[in-house]
Amino acid sequence: MISKLLIANRGEIACRIIRTARAMGVATVAVYSDADAKALHVRSADEAVHIGPSPAAESYLIGEKIIAAAKQTGAEAIHPGYGFLSENADFAQSVIDAGLIWVGPKPDSIRAMGLKDAAKQLMMDAGVPVTPGYLGEDQSVERLSKEADAIGYPVLIKAVAGGGGKGMRKVDAPENFAADLESCRREAKASFGNDEVLLEKWITSPRHIEVQVFGDSHGNIVHLFERDCSLQRRHQKVIEEAPAPGMDEGTREEICAAAVRAAKAVDYEGAGTIEFIADASEGLRADRIFFMEMNTRLQVEHPVTEEITGVDLVEWQLRVASGEPIPLKQDELSINGHAIEARLYAEDPVKGFLPSTGRLEWMNVSDHFARVDTGVERGSDVTPFYDPMIAKVICHADDRADSITALRRSTGNVQVWPVKQNAWFLFRLLDLEEFKTGTMTTGSIANHIDDLIAPPTLPKLSLALYAEDLLYADAWGDSFARQSGIGGLRLNADHKQSVRLLVDGEEFEVDPTFDGDDPAFDLTIQSHVGKFYFCNGATFHVQPFRHDGFGTASAADGAILAPMPGKVIAVDVSEGQTVKAGDRLMVLEAMKMEHALTAPFDGTVTELSASQDAQVQVEAVLCVVEPSE
Repeated sequence: MISKLLIANRGEIACRIIRTARAMGVATVAVYSDADAKALHVRSADEAVHIGPSPAAESYLIGEKIIAAAKQTGAEAIHPGYGFLSENADFAQSVIDAGLIWVGPKPDSIRAMGLKDAAKQLMMDAGVPVTPGYLGEDQSVERLSKEADAIGYPVLIKAVAGGGGKGMRKVDAPENFAADLESCRREAKASFGNDEVLLEKWITSPRHIEVQVFGDSHGNIVHLFERDCSLQRRHQKVIEEAPAPGMDEGTREEICAAAVRAAKAVDYEGAGTIEFIADASEGLRADRIFFMEMNTRLQVEHPVTEEITGVDLVEWQLRVASGEPIPLKQDELSINGHAIEARLYAEDPVKGFLPSTGRLEWMNVSDHFARVDTGVERGSDVTPFYDPMIAKVICHADDRADSITALRRSTGNVQVWPVKQNAWFLFRLLDLEEFKTGTMTTGSIANHIDDLIAPPTLPKLSLALYAEDLLYADAWGDSFARQSGIGGLRLNADHKQSVRLLVDGEEFEVDPTFDGDDPAFDLTIQSHVGKFYFCNGATFHVQPFRHDGFGTASAADGAILAPMPGKVIAVDVSEGQTVKAGDRLMVLEAMKMEHALTAPFDGTVTELSASQDAQVQVEAVLCVVEPSE
């Protein structure tokens, strides 16, 4: 067995590998860039080696640095995780040539599946069903256009060296073909250095079905059943599950057998995934499921397979790489229950899913209903250099319906601030009718995108409870409430008063005697931390709206707090200075916006804790204003 392992990756997958290695008694070595110096995977490993600047092209993608780190620390083996160099045959060969163990398939197997056209021809020769299309060497516009006409529109143009949804275009009509071909080639050249393409018939009711396979150096190859990854956005998987809904035993047997034939065709060792596209217009049928590609590495969605089989795939990888046979035979593997995974990303669905960066000042993703695989924690930084994944949330239950319920509860309970995240989008997606019935396709998200990304709103009851808290604070003489223009509540009195609040900067007038007749309330999973409410996966910043027209984060009697992490870009007062209500005290820059902090009442600045250009954290006391007599 390997005694020391270097993980040539970062984030969630590095932490995932470290967890299994530690359980097996295998020492671990992490590598890290400048941006990851304090990252969770670095602190979780037994040793860590710095390999360069923050951009991946200058650190995680430099094979020579990684091999040098392995030799420097005495690591015997390198696990590439997924992404980065995981499917780079030349790097795999370099690891082997350096006398180290490569935890992955043989370089020749990676090469054989690296080009989509060659891989499809190989699969055809092995008797694996492939999508009708064109794989020819003639790449002229004229020939490709003619082949597209013969296949019949719509057709799919795919880069032969593509992956991750790049270099793909659906073409609906002949008049669009030339322009879409040019665009696809340009993207393929920029992403993969290869602008050659193939053509495939566009499947009108597509489901993405993939089969987990595993091989060893003793000639054994098994499958660990299928996964369904049909819920995708722009060819990127969002929700994955195992087994595939609607898959009967006969179809499962045929498609899994085809996956094993595919793996045998390239003499496969280690963990791999055979990806198929299914025409589900009449349900899942073996004669309408076609090979797409093989991923010669561990997949992001591998946890759902682990949950239904009870197998630790990383443990299998380490054992097989050490020369051991696969721990279980095919007839010893079975499906137990149903598992679903949701990918929690630092992104803003409202703004076109743009990545969101910054410090995770508050993060609570743990849930006793779910397995959570993550590479970050509270206080971690989400940087612009890498994939913005926060965590993978996985739920396993006896059946699919219970698994969906558990995962919806878990995504609804996500608490992250101030970084934007997609938990509320996932929460809605799991309630999509065609997903619940198992009739989704790869186009389901696009078909319902407007409803799925409509900005979330905080239920009225939450605002009413917050308003009531402020009024009760006033009843006990809290000047914070008085100076906010909120007052008049008296115990045992029949009094009703509305309260003005700011929710993410938007003004609302709220009745604190709201009776709870809110249709959203029954499904609301809510809690609050300070002035932040977390509801159905969404985060809301709630503040009192002051009578002077300014909203400010203020505590007790005149303590001015930072409403969010940011940089002080202007200080307008000094200690001892007299100020009037509404006077600007300082300006905080956060999330590329300026926020003016103002005096809550007439008084004197008795304490000034922040200076210009200072970086401050949420709820840090910036200054204190003592009210005038």
